[in-house]
Amino acid sequence: MEFHVGGSVGVVVSGNNVPAFLTKLWTLVEDPDTDPLICWSPNGNSFHVFDQCRFSKEVLPKYFKHNNMASFVRQLNMYGFRKVVHIEQGGLVKPEKDDTEFQHPYFLRGQEHLLENIKRKVTNVSNVKHDELKMSSDDVSKILTNVQHIKGKQETIDSQIIAMKHENEALWREVASLRQKHAQQQKVVNKILTSSVRLDGECHCTAIFMSLQRCSSPDSGWATQGHS
Repeated sequence: MEFHVGGSVGVVVSGNNVPAFLTKLWTLVEDPDTDPLICWSPNGNSFHVFDQCRFSKEVLPKYFKHNNMASFVRQLNMYGFRKVVHIEQGGLVKPEKDDTEFQHPYFLRGQEHLLENIKRKVTNVSNVKHDELKMSSDDVSKILTNVQHIKGKQETIDSQIIAMKHENEALWREVASLRQKHAQQQKVVNKILTSSVRLDGECHCTAIFMSLQRCSSPDSGWATQGHS
């Protein structure tokens, strides 16, 4: 594979087993036109990225079709690049300007043939996937346990609802029976009242009749007064 990118020099990187990202990265670091923003370190064992904001806007889109610095750094990490931290007298030295340095044992100036030795990490990805699958399995187990717990509660609630329904039906039957008894009792009361009224009427008529008979009798005082 041959790759042509960049400025005036026309850098060429060859290699059948070199990933496109590494090919572009090598070409980018080698290109003198981009030295103000990315270049080799003086000893050629690492490279520097200056002014990440400008680098993201002006360089990344030309080589990687995006302007995301975080994505660029993630790609470096996936291929085993490490950020270089300078230590002086036991303390971290903060650079005076925006300068980030990256290093890989097989990414060395003038030794592009070593690029074939840089491999993308797969072990960690596999471990992550395994952990994710394990977590997913644990999550599924927890979900199933919760579902069984909820199912048990639901069955208990269903049983309570059925029992309440039966109690409600029994109450309605009892109410219907009481209404029927009440209606029967009301009929009996009505009959008693009707009979009582009829008896009272008959007794009243009998009393009047007997009174009239007494008045019309010859022995009564009313009859005597009539003759005199």
